[in-house]
Amino acid sequence: MIGSELPPARRLVGIDVGGTKSLGVTMSPTRDPANARALEVTVEKRLLTPRGDGSADDLIDTLAALARSLCGDLDPSGNAEAVSVGIGVPGLVHRGGRLRAAPNLDGVADLEIAERVGERLGTRVWVDNDATCAALAEWQLGVAAGCRDVVLVTLGTGIGGGLVAGGRLQHGVNGYAGEFGHMVINPDGPRCPCGRRGCWERYASGSGLAMLAREAATGRRLRAVVELADGDPRAVRGEHVQAAARNGDPEALAVVDDFARYVAIGLSNLTNALDPEMFVLGGGLAAGADIYLAPIERWFRELLYQPHLRTLPQIAFSEWGELSGAVGASLLPLVDDARR
Repeated sequence: MIGSELPPARRLVGIDVGGTKSLGVTMSPTRDPANARALEVTVEKRLLTPRGDGSADDLIDTLAALARSLCGDLDPSGNAEAVSVGIGVPGLVHRGGRLRAAPNLDGVADLEIAERVGERLGTRVWVDNDATCAALAEWQLGVAAGCRDVVLVTLGTGIGGGLVAGGRLQHGVNGYAGEFGHMVINPDGPRCPCGRRGCWERYASGSGLAMLAREAATGRRLRAVVELADGDPRAVRGEHVQAAARNGDPEALAVVDDFARYVAIGLSNLTNALDPEMFVLGGGLAAGADIYLAPIERWFRELLYQPHLRTLPQIAFSEWGELSGAVGASLLPLVDDARR
């Protein structure tokens, strides 16, 4: 997929657009012979992502400014042709690099990000879904290196996904492959921001974990967790559950087990459909890998169809962590099936 050498003088810039902040990195050939990766992060920068009225134009300005700053770090002469720029965005990215819909970016829809940022920089820009970028990073330079069939699932405020099948990134006919969070697992479940009920991300995301905990906190249950939320059950968040579970609180561990079951429901469904070699779990909940992995694996084996007749996919947490989206975006110019 990725060539063994970069073009002469070529350096890479990757930007991961988030609902709150945008993270940019520069990638350069590894200088440390002990580093097994061909590329390494040399610079990190962050800017707030614009919100509110006029945010589409403001977003273009912000991304161009962040990219220009990172390009300057790589090539002080200002030669944009010496730099490739990739951007990962949280939404539906149509072939050609147009962002069709982005629920977490206020006022942004049908935005030609690749074209408009490229015009500002005077160089070509590649754009893809942020979770697809994260999958690219883990597949090429992370925990899934060497695998040909990989599913990345980001467990954050919602759930995103990226898919590698047969050694190629998969986008689908419209470019929307990987929207795993909106698989319906309970048609009578709680309303999702997408407008439907019972989407997987309502149960198996960070907000889903908080929902399960708040439900469990009724009737003076989950005291250790509620104490971490200053005594207010309505203020319970996922990190409160995580902290109490890490301290061995049995009620918090029960919520974690319930949450792990919902994660495993989605993973087992994806396995039945895709039969991957590895699942990579990323997003904010990856910080609790030590708490979540064992119960997820246990429920996964219990829920999977015919587990004794198959090689079970490995379940691993992201190696790049919060950098995975930006690192993967920087690699978009190097893959033969990336989109402008």
